[in-house]
Order: sequence, then C-alpha cells, then structure tokens
Amino acid sequence: MDDARARNVTAFRAIGSRQFRRWQGSDLTNVRKSHHTGQVEWTDVGERVRESRLAAGMSQAGLASAVGLERTKIAKIESGGRQIDALELAKLAAALKVPMGHFLREQPAVLSRRTSLVDDTDSALSRDSYRLEAKLMAWLDDLRQVIALGLLKPGKAAVYDRTVTDPQGAREAALWLRNRHGLGQEPIRTLMAECERAGQYVLVSDLPGDGASLMDGDFGVSVVSRLADPGRRRATAAHELGHLVLGDEYSTDLGVSTSREDRERVIDAFAAEFLLPSGVLEQVAKSDLRGELIKLSAVFRTSWSLTVRQAGHVGLLDGDRVTKWFSDAPTRAELRDAVGWVPQPDLEGVRVPPSYAHAVMEALRRHFVTPARAVELMHGEVKIEDLPEVETGSGS
Repeated sequence: MDDARARNVTAFRAIGSRQFRRWQGSDLTNVRKSHHTGQVEWTDVGERVRESRLAAGMSQAGLASAVGLERTKIAKIESGGRQIDALELAKLAAALKVPMGHFLREQPAVLSRRTSLVDDTDSALSRDSYRLEAKLMAWLDDLRQVIALGLLKPGKAAVYDRTVTDPQGAREAALWLRNRHGLGQEPIRTLMAECERAGQYVLVSDLPGDGASLMDGDFGVSVVSRLADPGRRRATAAHELGHLVLGDEYSTDLGVSTSREDRERVIDAFAAEFLLPSGVLEQVAKSDLRGELIKLSAVFRTSWSLTVRQAGHVGLLDGDRVTKWFSDAPTRAELRDAVGWVPQPDLEGVRVPPSYAHAVMEALRRHFVTPARAVELMHGEVKIEDLPEVETGSGS
C-alpha cells in the first residue's frame, strides 16, 4: 500500500467516515471560505440552511423546535449573523435530512438541475429537486471516499467531441455512444451498466423527483428517483447521461445560446434516441402500428410516451395522433400479449453501480469500513444481515 493510500486508510479509521471528506486535502477546497480571510463564509452556510429548510417544508419555528434553538437564532443563522458549532451543525443536518457537508461545501459549477429554490412559496417540484441535489453531493462524497482508498478507479467520461445545439445533433451523439458501446440498435439490458461504461455513476434513490447530475473531474455522478414508473426512471437516467455526453450545460454553446427549456428538449432527444433508436422504428410495419409500438415499448423497456414521441419523430404518427396516443397507454395484459411476458423494471433492485458495490465489499473485507458504514455506502441495496462475515477488525 503506497503512503498516500495508507494515510487515507488511517484517517478513515481514526476520525470516522463522516469526517473523512473534511480531512482530505483535495476536498478542503470545496468548503465555503472567504477569498479574503480564508474563514468559513457564514452567509453562504446560512443560505444553505435556509434552502434546506424550505426543501424540507419546515418553518423557522419548526426547525428551531427540532434542534432545540430559539426561532430568532435560526433567523440569525440563515442571515449569516450567527456562527454554528459542530454540534448545532449535526443537529441541523439531522433535522433537515441532509449531510453536514451540504452546508459547508461550495456549489459545483457543473450541475444539471431543472428548477431552483427561491422562497417559501416555491413548488414541491423545486423542493424535491433541491433534496435530490443534496443527495447527489452526498453520493459524490461516498464515491470520493472509496476512490481515495484505492478500491475504485473511475473511467474517463465519454464526452462527445462535437458541439450540439439542436435535437438532431443530440440524436447523432446518442447513436455515437451506442456504437462506442457496441450496442448497435439492440435494447439496453441495464442502463446503470451503460452509464458506468460512459463514466457516469448512477445512484437510485427513494427521494421523490426526477434526477440530477454533475461532473467531478473526468467522471460524472447522477441520482435518479426510484419512485417514478420504470420507463420514466430509464428516461431520467438517460437524460442525465445526456448532460455528461453533450458536455456542461453552462459552458457549451448549447448552454449559452438556448433557454433552459430548449436545452432540456435537446437532452431529451438524446435520451429518446439512446433508449429507442429511430432506425428501429423505421422498420415497423404500419399494418398493426399500435401492436408494433407496444412490442417495442416492452422489448426496449421505454415508457409509452417516449415510444409514441419517437414514432412521431420518424413520421409514423402525425402531431394529432401523437397527442391522442399519449393518453392511450397499453395495459399490462397488452404488454404481456405483445411479447409473452411483462417487462422487468430497470433501476429498481440495484441501487449502486456494480464496480462501486464490489469496492465497498472489498473495503469491508479489509476492515477499512465497519459493517454499518458498508450498509450506508450501499444506499439501501443490502441490509446488515446480508453482509458476509469478516474477521474482527477496526473500521470507520
């Protein structure tokens, strides 16, 4: 074991996995500090507390009661007028259901999001998106810890080398990635595996919402909600993969020259083409169009709405029929009749990428983490009684 890795393991054991990120030198640059004084920016920390409170749907009085502080103190914390000690920070994190590091780290520049949290009247969608973002950052922290232990070596992200500014360009990028992965026009068996091959690590979470993603150096991370229906889960995962493949939404020509709505439409075109290529639909017999589309939806495990949109894209359906067919989704019986089985849902039982799961189990075997921490790192994929027995040793 080299010196840097040995230091990481020692620190991981000595101070606990939850504090390891803050000890790691490479991550200290992410803590919110003033450029002038080098001290923590309490105004920024307070704003994160406020945002997290809104995302949790709590009032200042409700949060104050949960953490044992006066409401006026919560108000001062949120305005940056009061510093927070470690114990208070831990209580706030527990009450708001976010990691402690969420209050301290700087906002990443390369983050795909669809809504922003502004004030107490914002929508449930905005609050869901914010909580997914907090989960995304916690997921990144977990990955960084496992990488620092030398047990996971992420591949470089598969970034398309052409500028994409419209849906057609996005579709070409999706076909490029399919060819890169040797998929041709075949159905994708597991989207998590294809995302990992492209350099993006997907976490499937029980939080409501859609998804979020970001780039961290040469690889990407994303979070997808498990609560959506199976077809939408796959579409969301493919959408977040599109953000990685097409590049940073804030720095490319796509991000600069288009509105957020137009940009998301371009990414949606990538996702649709990646999941169900247009070339497959162009071969569909029109004599039993609905039956053929039901079959494709089952085999490619796409939502009915995505399948219908793709049919409209290749000219199988005109605009009016697309709108009409959206509301005429096939039943489970129709899906079973079309292919002989009911499609198995993707991104359901598996919560984390296979290579990451293997790395966590290896960390447990080597006593780099405790069984409790291993379960935490696996994000609900296993329970502590499911873990293999290991020899007694000290972990984090």
